[in-house]
Amino acid sequence: MTRPVLLVIAHGSRDPRHAATVQALVRRAGALRPGLRVETAFLDFNLPSPAGVLDRLAAEGVRDVVALPLLLTRAFHAKADIPAVLRRAPAGLRIRQAEVLGPSPLLLATVERRLYEAGLTPGDQSTTGVVLASAGSTDPEAIAAIAETARELRRTGWCSVRPAFASAVQAGGLPRTEDAVRALRAEPGVRRVAVAPYVIAPGRLPDRIAAGAAGADVLAEVLGPSPELARLLVERYAEAVRAPERVAVAAG
Repeated sequence: MTRPVLLVIAHGSRDPRHAATVQALVRRAGALRPGLRVETAFLDFNLPSPAGVLDRLAAEGVRDVVALPLLLTRAFHAKADIPAVLRRAPAGLRIRQAEVLGPSPLLLATVERRLYEAGLTPGDQSTTGVVLASAGSTDPEAIAAIAETARELRRTGWCSVRPAFASAVQAGGLPRTEDAVRALRAEPGVRRVAVAPYVIAPGRLPDRIAAGAAGADVLAEVLGPSPELARLLVERYAEAVRAPERVAVAAG
């Protein structure tokens, strides 16, 4: 039986580092499942587009696709943009939309990997406050998911974890990165402050996170093509294949 094609749909960016990072992550995920055909598409700024890839797959005679949003939370892109694109796909394509990446212990593992790569050690956890800095959203579900991820990261042993957004104004009142850094400085028991970007690839908003981290002691890298994140892509694909009735998207 032919495996469904995995179509990873990323946000896209004018920053060339974004597409390069996404492609590296997708290649790493594909290497975990030899023989699985993996395609990449971008909603904005980069090519190919999801519609272009779906048209090409249909022309090749492909009939089964799993569309995986390369997104950390369920916000507008996952709820509206991607389903709209998939509904306009050529007739005859069976498309299942996989769940977004978060929440997942594998994302927490990637955050901690990046913090340790930035110079911290497990022994530093009890005296280090972490700013979990997301790109930002006005979607209440996405905001709640970021806040819950920060709480889960705190439970792994860090002295304190505060969520923050790169954007200046957000629903729910979450602070900007620089505000969260200052707040952690004032917390008892916090000897150093680290900023962990909770974003997949470089770009304008991750650069804004880095600028807001100027007052921190440690700035970690973006999640990028980590082995944990690559494994998570494969897991979401497998979940979609096992549960088509829950993630089915009509095409045609």
